Amino acid sequence: MRMARLAALVRVLETSHAARCVTAAWLLAGLIAVAQQSTPPATAPAQTGGSAPAPAPATERATTPAVTSEPDPLPGKDFNAHIRKGSEQDVTAVGRRRIGARGIRNWYSTNWELQIGRQYAIEIDAAAPMVTDPFVTGYVNRIGQKLVRNSDARIPFTIKVLNSKAINAMSLPGGYLYVDSGLILTCDSEDELAGVMAHEIAHVTAHHAAREMTKMDYMAVGSIPMMLFGQGLWAGYGVYQGTQLAMPVGLLEFSRQHEAEADYLGVQYMYRAGYDPQGMVAIFEKLDALEKQRRNAIPVAFRAHPATAERIRAVQREIATILPPRPKYLVTTSEFEQVKARLQRIQTKRSAGDRAAAPGSGVAAGESVP
Repeated sequence: MRMARLAALVRVLETSHAARCVTAAWLLAGLIAVAQQSTPPATAPAQTGGSAPAPAPATERATTPAVTSEPDPLPGKDFNAHIRKGSEQDVTAVGRRRIGARGIRNWYSTNWELQIGRQYAIEIDAAAPMVTDPFVTGYVNRIGQKLVRNSDARIPFTIKVLNSKAINAMSLPGGYLYVDSGLILTCDSEDELAGVMAHEIAHVTAHHAAREMTKMDYMAVGSIPMMLFGQGLWAGYGVYQGTQLAMPVGLLEFSRQHEAEADYLGVQYMYRAGYDPQGMVAIFEKLDALEKQRRNAIPVAFRAHPATAERIRAVQREIATILPPRPKYLVTTSEFEQVKARLQRIQTKRSAGDRAAAPGSGVAAGESVP
């Protein structure tokens, strides 16, 4: 089945390659370092989703800095009054920008993103254990949709929770976002969770998967002779952790530049949604501490991101220079703690089921345990 899925994807990619002229690709490769796609802004469509119940009481953080030797910089502390309108630095233009849209750095259409994202989302849904508790899934979906509404998204998002102890989250092109329950349990506040989700939403809104695949296409054009006699199109494919699903590396692993851009945009989406942008810094520090305490505690995809200290400095600079000051921010809600308690019970139940289904336990693997 895995080979069949890969073969189907290869046929899609081969169709794209066949439609491109090799000579034009070489010319584009020479221009890619200096060219920048520029398209007129448009209004993002409204996001889909049912009505949500009234949110639980929220904890808000005033902008008074904490009493520490090096307090976190406040939004607007060193505000840049010369930000170009409509640019990636202009928070007021969120929702009207076309970041990473189709052009010289992105050969792929929105339809391709929707098609490829849907294809792998279907297989992830079939292969990975999901959290089905409506209280948990509804809560995570509301956070995600609030961030999406305050982002540069032009497509609706589907957001699901994986029943996994992994401290991870992932997004697919076309607006598919998966949050591992282990990540939620690791967070201490809602703004930390929102920080990771905003980062993943930014990967989709900036078309990072399509842009990474475009870079691979440029390299493939120059490697045609080697591909004919070597490993061909099978090279460069990876397997998503926790499933047997093979997919192109470019859909899940991004360059340091794209990871930094996802941080940059994600902080803006958090701010627009009302969250304390320092929540992203807090989760970075937490992930760094976990990795130091326990090697391989953090999935490879997260370890491939820019160094934590570098990321924190970059986010702090952004908070201080491009985010206008605001009197207070949303930090967490009582609902967040209720969700964590439910997820802890769900994981405990699953661990008991896994032990019961282990060889010699008398329960067949895959059999449900009440």
